[in-house]
This record gives sequence, structure tokens and C-alpha cells, in this order.
Amino acid sequence: MNRPIYRRTFLRTTGVALTLPTLESIGALSSRKETSPPKRMVFICTKLGLYAPSLFSDSPGKLDATTEYLKILKDHLRDLTLFSGLSHDKQTGRLSHSSELTWLTAAQNPGLDGFRNSISVDQYAASRLGYVTRYPSITLSSKGEASQSYTKNGVMIPAESSPSRMFSRLFLRGSRQEIVRQQQKLRSDQSILDGLIDQTKAIMRDVSALDRERLEIYLESIRKTEKNLQKAGVWLTEPKPKVSKETPKDIQNKADIIGRIRLMMDLIPLILQTDSSRIINLGIQVDHGVIQMKGVDQTHHSLSHHGRDSTKISQLKKVESAIVECFSDLLTELKQVDESGAPLLGNTSVLFGSNLGNANNHDYRNLPILLAGGGFKHNRYIAYDREDNKPLSNLFLSMLNNSGLETSSFGKSTGILEWR
Repeated sequence: MNRPIYRRTFLRTTGVALTLPTLESIGALSSRKETSPPKRMVFICTKLGLYAPSLFSDSPGKLDATTEYLKILKDHLRDLTLFSGLSHDKQTGRLSHSSELTWLTAAQNPGLDGFRNSISVDQYAASRLGYVTRYPSITLSSKGEASQSYTKNGVMIPAESSPSRMFSRLFLRGSRQEIVRQQQKLRSDQSILDGLIDQTKAIMRDVSALDRERLEIYLESIRKTEKNLQKAGVWLTEPKPKVSKETPKDIQNKADIIGRIRLMMDLIPLILQTDSSRIINLGIQVDHGVIQMKGVDQTHHSLSHHGRDSTKISQLKKVESAIVECFSDLLTELKQVDESGAPLLGNTSVLFGSNLGNANNHDYRNLPILLAGGGFKHNRYIAYDREDNKPLSNLFLSMLNNSGLETSSFGKSTGILEWR
């Protein structure tokens, strides 16, 4: 007897979405003992770009403090590589800022009819690592829930924009009632998974050999989710790490963009040092209103469309300099944390950049990209062809492989980036 098969069978739990594949028949915590410090990755995107003349040197080669923004980073040049000539192809989308959707995915034509995003590099890494940490990944934002983190099904993972709430999740133990509620939800999710397994096994008796292969892959994804649920349940009863810092106070004034960014960046060393997560993504959002900063009387967005007006450019550089200074301070913090006799930065690849190469005209080519730490060879400015950019996905691929997550491709990569 043939049973009805419904394609729209979803399970959404712990950030995972499972979907029954298209069939031709229907038209615990890690047991691995680590002997060396783990590798981590941090992705930071300032979505309105960086003013190129204040960042890029006149010629490639050794990285020196020859521009305004590099002077801010002068203490870290030996741990930095600056790239130009990197981008994602075909980023003209439904809106002028649509490229922010795909900065970590490389999916093409963002927002246009038929568009479906793909998995972001942070979520790919998190899916490979699993629950070796309490949180496989953490997604942060300077404002709102919009993020650049996407599941393999193209579903956006909401960002956390409250430093106090994030701190509580990381380091403060919930009440007994809260833990019980979380355990009950996990049991409910487990029950749904069990039902999906039974249904899928029943379906497999009535489909072709090709469809059985597809359903086996689907079953494997369910089993992987089951294991993740079990590990998540173990973490619920594990004590949270203790830190000496107090819970940060949220900044309610959205115009204080620098204060908000700084609070979020202050969390990153704590997250990594306590091994609460090894994958972090922070988005610096577009709309913060008129920036609260001396000498600035316009929004960051308005200033990014400077039209070569000297007054606007001067104000824009004030805002961007403050953002770069936050990044510099983050690197200082990561270098000051000792990990088995070496700085935490040495095992942490930090990517800082933007989805726009020139925000003035929404140009998504020649992106400003800085890579710090991670054991890479640094103190270089690598300039690729400005007219024929290399895929930014190639750098993502290099970061994944450098972190021990070996893979032959990611996004639209054509190979790893190698530089000397």
C-alpha cells in the first residue's frame, strides 16, 4: 500500500532545519582529548565599508603604518594581512545593500526572484565542530536581530544585540525552573525526531532505490541532530564558566554606535577564553541614527554616501577610525590572553571587513579585508587584480583548512589563497 508523502516536513530545533528531500517517487560533549589549544574563527563585518584611501597603501608588500587606519593598527601589523581585490561575484540584488546578506555565503543575486541563500562560513564551521562547546557558534549584532549567519537551508540565524543578555546566557546559571523548561523542550524535540525516523523508515519501503539513497542521507541528518540534542542536554547540567567581569549594562541609545560595538567586542575574548564557543560572527549594522560623536552631525549611512564631499568624508573617517580602534583594542585583548604559553590570537583567525568596497556607490568589488592571527603569515598587504577580483570564498576556504576543518571548496571558491 502506497502511503502519502508530504515534502514539507520540517523540524526546527537548536538552529537546525531538516527538510524531506525531493524524491522521484513523488515527483555528549566531545570525547576527543585535545592536546593543543583549539582553533577559533571570528568574523566581523562593518556593513558600510571602509574609506579606501584611508586604508589601502599605495603599493603591496610589507604592511606599514602608511595610512590613517593602518596607523591605528600599528601595534598589530605583524599579526595582520590586508587584502584588496577580493569579492563575491554577481552581488547586484533586490536592494542596494543586499550584498550584506551574502558576505559570509557568496550566494549570488541576493534578494532577486528565486534567490535562496546558502550556508555561511561560520555556520559551516559550527556544523563541522558540533557541540564540542556549549554553543557551536555565537552571532552578535550592534543593533537588532539581522545577521549574516545562515543555515544550509538559507535560514537566517537571529543575532543577539544585548550584551547583558548574551553575558547572562554565557556565564550566569538560570533558575531551576528555566533549566527544567529547556530540558522539557529538548525531550519534545527528541520525540519529534523519533517520529520523523519512524515515518521515514515507513516511506522507504515504497520508494525507488534512488529515493532510498536520498532518504538514507536524510536519516543521517536526523541522527546527527539527535546527537546534538543529547550533547545540548548534557551542557544544560554542566556548570557555566566563572569570569571576574560583571554583567555589562546595555546602551539604550542606538546613536552610540561605538559604545555598542565596544561592548560586543569586549565579549569576544571572554567567549573564546572560556571555550564557550569557537565560532563568532559580529555584524556592525547600517542604521544607528545620527552618530553620537563629537564633530559628527549625520548618520553613518548618509556619510558613507559622501559624493566626494570633503566635510562628509572628514566625518566619515571619524566614525570609521573609531570602529577600527575598537578592532585594534580587540586584537590587543586577544594578544594579552595567555593560552599554553602563547597568545589567544595565535589560535584565533579574526576576519574584519565589509560587504561593500565603495559604499558611496554600493560597489561590492575590491572589498576591504583584514585577517589577523590564526597562525597565518602576516605583516603583508596583498593586492589582487582590481578588475578581475579573486573570490573572497578562497580566503574562507583557507581559514577553514587552517582551522583543521579540511574541505576542498566553500561557496564559490576556486582554491585556497596562498600568499608570501
